Amino acid sequence: MSVRYIVKHPDPVLRQVARPVAKITPAIERLLDDMAETMYAADGVGLAAPQVGISKRIAVVDVGEGLIELINPEVLETSGEQDGPEGCLSIPGVFGDVIRPARVRVRAQNRRGEWFEVEGEGLLARALLHEIDHLNGVLFIDRAHTLYRRDPLAAGGAEGETGALAAPAEGAPALGRKARLAGRAGGRKAGDAGS
Repeated sequence: MSVRYIVKHPDPVLRQVARPVAKITPAIERLLDDMAETMYAADGVGLAAPQVGISKRIAVVDVGEGLIELINPEVLETSGEQDGPEGCLSIPGVFGDVIRPARVRVRAQNRRGEWFEVEGEGLLARALLHEIDHLNGVLFIDRAHTLYRRDPLAAGGAEGETGALAAPAEGAPALGRKARLAGRAGGRKAGDAGS
């Protein structure tokens, strides 16, 4: 396993609709391993293959309940609504408030090619939908109703400032992995997550 370079916006690969995976090969399995290692090294809760420069329908998610590997994911059902902060490893320093479904059911293949379903709510629903958006060339900044920058010094109480791209959300938290996990609403998995 190795940590890969995370592609930054406005790289064109982030705007492409990713291609389906026709066959799960050892190279795809290595990509899954590398993506997980890259996500953890970057303090993220999700990562899509286009973010490491590979236009394939592959994503990994871990909101603190274990790694979920998704190949060719499809959204089957959504319900409810939640409004909350998001960030992206490909758009460092920019955050936004995004309205998304509160619950989601997704179908995907695991690394053995077996189909499974995963259900999530709260942060897990948000992370799954955020990563599937990446596979469709959609970024959270396309969906955000409020965008803002967070100076890393501001979170530590130093003389940093939060510079608004639009009005910042009231009491918006720092979006490091630990902060997101501490405030998550949870979710549940069904079927084999291919971990």
